[in-house]
Amino acid sequence: MTALTTTATSIRSAEVLVSSPSRNFVTVRITTEDGVVGLGDATLNGRELAVASYLRDHVAPLLVGRDAHRIEDTWQLLYRSAYWRRGPVTMSAIAAVDMALWDIKARLAGVPLYQLLGGASRSGALVYAHASGSDLASLGDSVRARLEEGHRAIRLQVAVPGMGAMYGVAAAVAGRYAYEPAKRAGLAVEEGWDSARYMRHLPGVFEWARAEFGPEVLLLHDAHHRLTPIQAARLGRDLEPYDLFWLEDCTPVENQESLRLVRRHTTTPLAIGEVLNSVWDFRTLIQEQLIDFVRASVTHAGGITGLRRIFDFAALYDIRSGSHGPTDISPVGMAAALHLDLAIHNFGIQEYMEHQPLAGEVFRTSYSFADAMLHPGDQPGLGVDYDDVAAERFPYEPAYLPTARLADGTVHDW
Repeated sequence: MTALTTTATSIRSAEVLVSSPSRNFVTVRITTEDGVVGLGDATLNGRELAVASYLRDHVAPLLVGRDAHRIEDTWQLLYRSAYWRRGPVTMSAIAAVDMALWDIKARLAGVPLYQLLGGASRSGALVYAHASGSDLASLGDSVRARLEEGHRAIRLQVAVPGMGAMYGVAAAVAGRYAYEPAKRAGLAVEEGWDSARYMRHLPGVFEWARAEFGPEVLLLHDAHHRLTPIQAARLGRDLEPYDLFWLEDCTPVENQESLRLVRRHTTTPLAIGEVLNSVWDFRTLIQEQLIDFVRASVTHAGGITGLRRIFDFAALYDIRSGSHGPTDISPVGMAAALHLDLAIHNFGIQEYMEHQPLAGEVFRTSYSFADAMLHPGDQPGLGVDYDDVAAERFPYEPAYLPTARLADGTVHDW
């Protein structure tokens, strides 16, 4: 029995759009026979063209003629028929198609997408902002700026004396936190790393932050996969007095059993999962309750369909969502995440890094920030439109994420 149709909702075209308004984005645009358009985000930072090729050369030909309404069937087709399952390239490609089909379905229904996901479970999605500094004084300025904007949850990243460039430490652009790790100058930039220095320095930073900003501000931190399990356990224990909302990516997640050791030694909440791509990747973490927040993104975990499966599974174990939302998740991906945030019951928090103004010239969005929360807006579909004329001004530029090396030259987890 064929899945092809000739109805008005059959897919006429599937385009792959690559643009670089301040950074590289990969967008899928699906158009039905009656001209309804849906958008999806397929951006994979530092490896964008791999996903663009996968979509253009292998996925798009499969979509033409299919019924745009058959979202689950299309998801399963793209996942199972490839045989080579999972992985960031495959799941980012599936995610983009899935988002675009949900966008089309909601536009045809004339409602914002969250209404098709069960309606709103809350008035908005609590988000956390980013603050950083080269020292405590500049970090304090960055935190105060976020608080003045109306945020009440803030991730703190600060340079460690003697270590040079640091993950997450950004220069302010027009008063805004502006961190884009992928560099547009040749091959990957190398940064130094010393876990011992970092672990000695960080507890004092959070002691200072609590004294400076009080107990009500929600404070978060990202260790970015750089610690061994026993180091992560010690850091989590050392940070307990400062009541973190979460400690993110405290150790590489490939060895999920290592989180058992971390759990035995600290009650600091743990958030992990931005490099994981499917519900199967989370099975041990969720079933053994080794994490408190799922950090997967709608863009890299199979779209709205894939990410909701993960969140529904997590809900059985009292684990909440904490979707990945840096600026390499495009405004399309951010909008999709917000619709899901609004609908699910076990929502925790949403990462929110504002895109640079140039991105707003290509992606016209309806989501808005107020009272520490984002709302996806009430336009039909995702609430995002793509400006082709603006996008033509921003062609793709090669960019590589940094690498990290220890003092002896050993490559380390970045």
